[in-house]
Amino acid sequence: VQLQASGGGLVQVGGSLLLSCAASGGTFSSYGMGWFRQTPGKEREFVAAISRSGGVTSYADSVKGRFTIARDNAKNTVYLQMNRLKVEDTAVYYCAVSPQVLDIVYVADSSYEYWGHGTQVTVSS
Repeated sequence: VQLQASGGGLVQVGGSLLLSCAASGGTFSSYGMGWFRQTPGKEREFVAAISRSGGVTSYADSVKGRFTIARDNAKNTVYLQMNRLKVEDTAVYYCAVSPQVLDIVYVADSSYEYWGHGTQVTVSS
């Protein structure tokens, strides 16, 4: 499975960005999907996850109510809509695939097997 994330960029505090992650190879509808982020010197942290069917989602407390994860299985794409961005949201954002069989969400990065290269999000004050 290969993942290509896009949509990052520079935005002001309070602004919005839409990240996309297109998957190729494998059967997209069979995978749980997640978004993680990482800043220099810090460990990668969970942001959001969505189940295979899209029926279950989970968010980190820091983004709950501001970010929305969604998927389009027909387009093999998962999205992360980020609203009301804060300076502390600045990071490289990674999408990931969890080839698990259950239709649930996975928040641990150890549950994810394939990772994209990441897209930089910078929020300026």
